[in-house]
Amino acid sequence: MAKTTLRVEGMTCQHCVSAVTDALENLPGVTRADVDLDEGRAEVLHDDGSPDIEAMKSAIDEAGYAAHPMV
Repeated sequence: MAKTTLRVEGMTCQHCVSAVTDALENLPGVTRADVDLDEGRAEVLHDDGSPDIEAMKSAIDEAGYAAHPMV
């Protein structure tokens, strides 16, 4: 099991949180996505190597938000 943390930009309400959570949790290999509106981040628990960070970013982008890896 791996954890990836992403900075998510553009979220303004709980609907946004739900949209990002759903986008991430619908990816194959994702066990859980914890999205925090106040912190502007998503912590994603997923299988090792699946999905990759680009797939996570793409899913968030398609939901209407921007994502960047946190280092």
